[in-house]
Order: sequence, then C-alpha cells, then structure tokens
Amino acid sequence: MRRSSPVVIVAVGLLLLLGSEVWYTQRVLVQLRGESANASRIYALAFGALADPGGADADFALVDVTKKIGELGVPLIVTDSMGRPTDALNLEITASVHDPAVAEYVKRLDRENPPVALPGGGKVHFGNSKLVRGMRVIPYLQVALIGVLLVTGVVILTTRSRADRESVFAGMARESAHQLGTPLSSLSGWVELLRDRDDPMVAQAVPHMDNDVERLERVAHRFERIGRPPKRESVDIALIAGHVVDYFAKRVPTLAHAIIVSLDRPEAPVQLAGDRVLLEWAVESLVKNAIDALAGRGGAITVAVAPVPEGGVRVRVTDDGPGIPKNLRRKIFAAGFTTKERGWGIGLALTKRIVEENHGGRLRLVPSDRGAVFDIILPG
Repeated sequence: MRRSSPVVIVAVGLLLLLGSEVWYTQRVLVQLRGESANASRIYALAFGALADPGGADADFALVDVTKKIGELGVPLIVTDSMGRPTDALNLEITASVHDPAVAEYVKRLDRENPPVALPGGGKVHFGNSKLVRGMRVIPYLQVALIGVLLVTGVVILTTRSRADRESVFAGMARESAHQLGTPLSSLSGWVELLRDRDDPMVAQAVPHMDNDVERLERVAHRFERIGRPPKRESVDIALIAGHVVDYFAKRVPTLAHAIIVSLDRPEAPVQLAGDRVLLEWAVESLVKNAIDALAGRGGAITVAVAPVPEGGVRVRVTDDGPGIPKNLRRKIFAAGFTTKERGWGIGLALTKRIVEENHGGRLRLVPSDRGAVFDIILPG
C-alpha cells in the first residue's frame, strides 16, 4: 500500500490537472459566448440609434448600450477634465462615485490599461475583466502543478530505485547469514574436539578460536537484522563499547607498528534504549576504520563513553593516525565512497544509518588537529 501511495498521488494530480483544464476551458467558452452575444446586442442597439438619431428610441438605445457594457464585467470609471470620478461600473469596492477610494481605484485601473480620452477632456479608465485576470493566473497555477507532479515523479522513481536496491541488499545479507550457519556449526564442533586434546599450543589457541567463532556468529546475526525494524531494549552502551575494545585489543599488532586500543568509561552503567547488535556494529565499524588508518605505522585508539550535558550519551572514537583530508570530509558518509583499494564504502554509511535512522542520534566527524575523531551521540 505504501509503495503504491505515491503513484496514486501522481494519478490524482494528473486527473485534477486535466479536470481543471477542461473546467476552465468550458468556463472561458461560456464567458466568451456571453460577451459575443452582448457585443451583438450593443451593435444592434447602436445601429438602431444611428438609424433614428432624433427619435425617442435613440435615448433608450443609449441606455441599453450602457447597461449591456456593464454586463461585460469590465470595471470602468469615468472622470471629468479635472480628473474627478463622475461615474463607475463593476468596481470591487462599494462606495459612492465621490468617495476618495474611487479616486484611488482610478490609479489601479490605469496600471492595468491606459485610459481612453473623451471629448471635452474627460477619460474612461478601465481594468481587466474576471476572465482576463483568470487567464493570467490559471496558466501559472497549472505550470506550478505540473512542476509539482514532475518533482513527485522524480522522487517516486528515486525512492523506488533506492528501495529496490535496499531490498536486494537486505536479501543478499540474509542469504549470506543463512549460508554462514552451516560452516559456523561445523567450526564450533571442531573447536570442541580441539578442546579435548592435551596440547599446550592448542589449549592456548582454543579460547581465541572460540571468540572468533562467536564473532562470526554475531556477524551472521547482524546480516539477519538488515532490513528489519531495530529493537528497543535497555542496553549498557559502555559495556558494548568494552566488548568491542576487548576483542580488537587482543588482535591488533603489539610488536612492530603496535596499536593500542583502550576504553575510557564511567564506573556506573550507561543505560539507553537501543538495539544491542546494531550499536555494537556501529562502534566496531569506527574502531575498525581507525585500525585500518594506523596500519603500517602504529598508534593509539581510544573509545570514550560519557554522558553529554544536554542529555544522552556520547561514544567518541579517537585515533592519532593521518586523519581525513579536508576535501574528503563531506564525502566520507556517502554510501560507496572509500579511499581503500579493496573497500566497499559502506562502513560509515551503515554506521550513520544505525545511529541516526535506527536510534535517532547523530554521527559526526569532529574537527581535530591530529588523527580522526568520530562522535556517536545517542539519546538517553
């Protein structure tokens, strides 16, 4: 139903446009026919007056001519040689001909059309009929409606294209999670078999293998969540950040080009309503980017969790790497943008979506003199 709503809106808009065009055209035709009939009657009365210039019918004819002109709906004001109104027809104001408002109305009529001079120095000031005014305004309204329909059509096409891409991406992610299930179960079984072996090297490796299998299971679980509504449960964001730091701290280089990953958090839990899986994914993505930035050079990464004065929680990920060039800072959150040779360019875009769309927070790149600083601001 939601997908068809924009199409219904455009269809209704087109029907309204066509209906208004037909209605207005018929209305113009009716008014033009009426004006043609009045012009014919005026001609007949004037012809009759000319045929009998001295008779009584001539006076009646002139009165009828004036009446028929009034029926045309054209606003008229007659002024004498001193510019004072002496007669008026079809004005939008209700005032006597000697009212100052009528004199002001003369200026408005003169802006619409130049006055017609009369013998003796007087003038006839006239404006536009309702038909003419409508013919000036209606085309602009129709053009505006066409513009709105065109913009709506472009938005519909863009939204549908993006929705189709997201649907394909979500389907691929869920299928990947499904395919990962079988090898993960097999790996868990092999780890259990290795755990029973009496070998110091194996015993030392098994806990790390357990952690890696657990992480792969979390990744598979994340892929299953793509395209689904986020959960709303009470989570400790400091504990989530701690899990991320602990995982990477055991796997980053510690000898050549050592990388130190540390956590700065308050002692008390930092609770908020959110999706544990997605929030861990967001923090992990920022830490992983920082590790990639320090690859081959070493450095330090700090994940700091702290409440913010205006309410909510801030998770700040800081590294002392080369930082992000100024000309790229506006592009880093765009899907598909990456500076890595083998990167997909979806890490920061996905993190931004998790933080802002799924949790109503903010993800921003904080200006810094050295390295890169990212802030995740989440509502409490």
